[in-house]
Amino acid sequence: MIEIDRLAVELDAEAGIVRAIDGLALTLSRGETFALVGESGCGKSMTALALMRLLPESGLVTAGSVRLSGRDGGAAIEVLDLPESAMRRVRGARIGMIFQEPATSLNPVMRVGDQIVEAIEAHTPLRGAEARAMALQWLERVGIPEPARRLDDYPFRMSGGQKQRVMIAIALAAEPDFLVADEPTTALDVTIQAQVLDLLRDLQRERRMGLLLITHDLAVVAGMAQRVALMYAGQIVEVAPADEFFARPRHPYAQALLRALPRGAVRGGALQAIGGMVPPLTEAFTGCRFAPRCAHAHDACRAAPPALRPVARGREVRCVLEGAPTETVHADVFHRPRPAVAIEASGTEGANGAEGLVGATAERPAAARGGPLLDVQSLSIRFAVRGGALQRVRGHFDAVREVSFAIGRGETLALVGESGCGKTTTGKAIVQLMRGVAEVRGRILLQGADLLQMQGSALQEARRRVQIIFQDPFASLNPRMRVAELLEEGLVALRPDLDAGQRQRRIAELTGQVGLRAEALQRHPHEFSGGQRQRIAIARALAVQPELIVCDEPTSALDVSVQAQILNLLRELQRTLGVSYLFITHNIGVVEFMADRVAVMQGGRIVEQGPCPALLVRPDHAYTRQLLAAVPRIAVGA
Repeated sequence: MIEIDRLAVELDAEAGIVRAIDGLALTLSRGETFALVGESGCGKSMTALALMRLLPESGLVTAGSVRLSGRDGGAAIEVLDLPESAMRRVRGARIGMIFQEPATSLNPVMRVGDQIVEAIEAHTPLRGAEARAMALQWLERVGIPEPARRLDDYPFRMSGGQKQRVMIAIALAAEPDFLVADEPTTALDVTIQAQVLDLLRDLQRERRMGLLLITHDLAVVAGMAQRVALMYAGQIVEVAPADEFFARPRHPYAQALLRALPRGAVRGGALQAIGGMVPPLTEAFTGCRFAPRCAHAHDACRAAPPALRPVARGREVRCVLEGAPTETVHADVFHRPRPAVAIEASGTEGANGAEGLVGATAERPAAARGGPLLDVQSLSIRFAVRGGALQRVRGHFDAVREVSFAIGRGETLALVGESGCGKTTTGKAIVQLMRGVAEVRGRILLQGADLLQMQGSALQEARRRVQIIFQDPFASLNPRMRVAELLEEGLVALRPDLDAGQRQRRIAELTGQVGLRAEALQRHPHEFSGGQRQRIAIARALAVQPELIVCDEPTSALDVSVQAQILNLLRELQRTLGVSYLFITHNIGVVEFMADRVAVMQGGRIVEQGPCPALLVRPDHAYTRQLLAAVPRIAVGA
């Protein structure tokens, strides 16, 4: 087992000492999946980094211990006391890690095959051709298409989901005893997610591998975990068996988190987002850290910090309320084997019922009056495939083939499909980011004007009207600029009608809307968690008040509560300003809540499209049925 006891981690930041982890204790056994969940910035990833001894230079473990059981009955070792040379033998071989952001974890100047081989040769007896053959097997196991060809690709040639799968292959290549998985399925579509989760389950059965699963995807937790720990502001506030956690959450924060899940039943309304935000961890707390956001808070909650105490067998809650409040939120959870959506292969309603998808099917007012805002006609995108020392063109790859769809004013079209099917490429072509990169054919009409033919000032004005939220916030934010500069940059370039004072007021308004504190404006992107960086990217896209936003996985890195806040914001902007969205996502719950229509892509083509509720309940195409059948779900109970 791995035993973490009273772990405390501090970070030396410009704003003061950040107490990122405060007295954390948990135990992970061989063969067990233990899920660590909570809001962005609560300390989940910092826990993983402390366990692996990979804290940033400003980070320091100030108290506690991390003990790792010995192999073959040997004595346990204190991980925090190991010299770095010994710790290198622990990382990878004993404890593997899947990092949250594959784009920053993969070496950009090494081929992906070489990076997997590097891990294999460091921790196993395999060398040379044998190590390369094993690397090829791992690419196959994690679902990379054409693995023999992709083995020699560089990371930048892969989609976000494919990079995530390479990261998983590297972490699993040495077959460690324990795996720390920090958001391992964030960038994966539902079919590959199901494949990867099945792979993790198989490895657990074969090797009794322990898994510390750090995620904000509660449906994945419901299908994978035996136990759950919920973190808030650096502390664990509830520990419970997974079934009981979803059936009867005891802490008010757990209850609020589950109510914030997007689903079809609340379609047409607003999600129950948690008010306020996580408090800054630089302050000294005198009471319960959740009290300012808690509907049950009273004087005792603010008087002294509550202890994490047992309330039932296997359950602990950090709450001063007697016995802790109980509330049935999700009474029925689909567990192992992998959760399945309630749709049979025939496309009719399954035995579990599909009423959750159609609980409120009233559509928002049709947006197509006066013609579509965006009309994509026969869009095809072809990339040149280069090779050899001189990088000559060896062939061509058709990423998008004859794609057509339209989006009206105030309408949301969800574009779904497997990683690498052409969704992101389509979105980038709409915002004119494929010029000079690929051959683009067809027409992209913005209120009748073809974006592919625009130049100069006309193109500049079109860029103001059409914005994009990129899939990878870290790669899309300039690391040398502060948040205030990042948000103002677009306003200066595309809104010359605003003076300096108006720009500052607009930036302050956006910061609050996306759930960031005012002091965040003076910080750089690397000082934020993945979810917080995603909020910055969303604020930057909203800054110039566009008419159409291409949202490329905008909520993939967001926890449930912030996701609810952002989705409510996007819906409110749509209601008040008539903003249209092309929503590229693999989160079917978000599709149910946000989309008017859905288009399903496979292999660069749209294979099915139609109204959201009807398509999700009764899909016609076999691929759509396969996609929906792979969706992990938490069924809503009374």
